[in-house]
Amino acid sequence: MGANATTSVPVYVAAEVLTAADLNITNSGIPVFATTVTRDAAFGGAGEKTLAEGQFGYIEASDTTQYYDGSTWQTLAATPGLRVVKAETAFSAASAVTADNVFTSSFTNYRILMTSTTAAGAPAMNITLRAGGVAATTNYNWQLLVLSGGTVTSSSAASQASWAAGSTTTTASWWAIDLFNPQVTAATQMLLNMGQNAGQIFQYWSNNTNATSYDGIGFTPASSTITGSYTIYGYGKSV
Repeated sequence: MGANATTSVPVYVAAEVLTAADLNITNSGIPVFATTVTRDAAFGGAGEKTLAEGQFGYIEASDTTQYYDGSTWQTLAATPGLRVVKAETAFSAASAVTADNVFTSSFTNYRILMTSTTAAGAPAMNITLRAGGVAATTNYNWQLLVLSGGTVTSSSAASQASWAAGSTTTTASWWAIDLFNPQVTAATQMLLNMGQNAGQIFQYWSNNTNATSYDGIGFTPASSTITGSYTIYGYGKSV
C-alpha cells in the first residue's frame, strides 16, 4: 500500500475537532486505495462517507482512476497511444522475473520492452502467462525463425508448458514483445522479436489457447540467472 493510500473516507460532524491525520486525508485530493476491495470497504461504515454519484478514487493495483456513476464504479478512459502500466523495473542475478497485476480491462493489447544478460551460457528464456500470481503451464504453441550468421532455421512446438522464446547470453539480448488479449477470457497471442549482441535474431509467432484471463507474465531462464530491466505498456483504445 502506497504512502497516499487510505482505508476509509471519513465524514465529519458539526463542532468536531479535526486532527492532523484527519486533515491529511482531507487534503490528499482523490482518495487512493490499494485495491477495489479496500475502496469498497472505505465507504458506508461507522464514521465513513456514504458512497454517492460523483465520487472519485485511484486504484494502486491497476493504476487507474475511477468514478462512481450512482450505481457502479467506472474507469476513466485511458490516454491514447502507449501508456506505461509497469514502470521500468530492474532485476539482477534473478532466477525468475515476474510482473503481476499489470494486465487489466483498461487495455486489450500490451507491449513489453526488455533487455537481459545471463550469468553463464545461453539458456532459453521460458515465458509464462500468470493469473493471481500463479503461472499457467499448459497449451503454449509457437512458430520460430532464427537468423544466425546468414543462415535461417525454423522450428515449431505445440502444447508446451511455456513459450521457449529465444535465449539470453552473457552479452546483451533485447526483447520487443506484443501481447494480444491477455486479460480477455480467450486465447492469448504473442509476437516477439529478439536480438543478441552475440549475433542471432529470433522472430516468434505464438499463442496460448487457454480461455483464461491473465493479469501477469513471467520470465525464467532454463539455467543460470539473468540481469536487466523491463517496461510494460498498454496500447490505448481511443483516439
